[in-house]
Amino acid sequence: MAVTVTGITPGSLAAKKRVKPGDILLSMNGQEIADVLDYRFHLQNTRLLLEIQTPSGRIRRLRIKKDEQAELGLEFETYLMDKQRSCRNQCIFCFIDQLPPGMRSSLYFKDDDSRLSFLFGNYITLTNLTEHEIERIISMHISPINVSVHTTDPQLRCRMMGNRFAGDALKTLYRFAEAGLTIQCQLVLCPGYNDRDALQKSMEDLAALYPAVTSVAAVPVGLTRYREGLTELCPFTKEECADTIDRIEKMGEQMLQKHGTRVFYPSDEWYLRAERPLPDDAFYEEFAQLENGVGMAALLRAEFWEALERTDNTPNGSRLCIATGVDAAPILQELVNEAKEKWGDKLSVQVVAVENRFFGENITVAGLLTGQDLVYALQDVKADHLILSENMLRQQGDCFLDDMTPAELEAAIHIPVSFVPDSGEALVEALLM
Repeated sequence: MAVTVTGITPGSLAAKKRVKPGDILLSMNGQEIADVLDYRFHLQNTRLLLEIQTPSGRIRRLRIKKDEQAELGLEFETYLMDKQRSCRNQCIFCFIDQLPPGMRSSLYFKDDDSRLSFLFGNYITLTNLTEHEIERIISMHISPINVSVHTTDPQLRCRMMGNRFAGDALKTLYRFAEAGLTIQCQLVLCPGYNDRDALQKSMEDLAALYPAVTSVAAVPVGLTRYREGLTELCPFTKEECADTIDRIEKMGEQMLQKHGTRVFYPSDEWYLRAERPLPDDAFYEEFAQLENGVGMAALLRAEFWEALERTDNTPNGSRLCIATGVDAAPILQELVNEAKEKWGDKLSVQVVAVENRFFGENITVAGLLTGQDLVYALQDVKADHLILSENMLRQQGDCFLDDMTPAELEAAIHIPVSFVPDSGEALVEALLM
């Protein structure tokens, strides 16, 4: 295999070597280049021998000396230098299967690409890996690898993931551990399937893989109102959430005593649904599982308190509104109350818990709110400024999940909107606007 160069960065090393768009990159230091992992791995060398084929078929061999982190300036059709790989599973809890029709096409793509795990932290199921790719990951010692485990029971994994090879794929997890790779794991728990005793077994099996397995996040299944024709699932009850927390915390304490680190963490949702106090920031150590909603509230509180204590500025008296998901609203209200103790009447803030009418009331996180959810919840709110999390927008920052743009939201509610990062410091700054 080889990859075609589609562009050259002006003034780059490749430009100086007269590489042109349309040239084909055959190899680097004698190793064939098939995709971005091959390219990035060999790019770290300070001495490179590139084998380039021109459109006419001529082979050029280019020797380049560079700093370890220096780029060559080669551009390709896609970032992966290959097609993105889709998921082969039919998981009973798949969120994409629960999307309504009529949304933009990109939202319906199910990715399960090991390259995205390494590059962007995406989680993979291991069912999409060829033997060549497994050996390449091991030989390149790519870490960390983020794995959606869900359960270590092979038969149960096949049942939950709708893939008869899902159980066998667990063998790859053990191969990665034996090779000394760092692994971060995710368990999406479904009531009556992989919770309780099944969860206990999964935790014990993963604990045996320490220190390769460095962290395990358990998150509750997300259920939208669009589940017609799908496996019947129900949300966890308050009591079931409490049981899950107890099991995970107990295992975490055992790991802490034995290895000096918890490894196992419940996501924030479990505490909120069980109506239990969230742990403080020290509980989460290095916050390795923030992307799974583990410790987000604790980190936000710690950052907020530090930023609030540090600032000498005061609010300008504007009427502010913070709109967020049902889960985050009590936490933000707590922080606003802390700020009011410092600033008194100078701070005017209303926190609005927005129900997710688009996906259904069981979806309670801010990042899955849509523009129309916000319009419905804020139609009677009077404020000079609206503060929203930037996570409500897609990566490009141009629209919500329902394709409503920030400008359209402002026009509908007649309130200027600011999107802020999910950090305590950013929240304090927003309260001072």
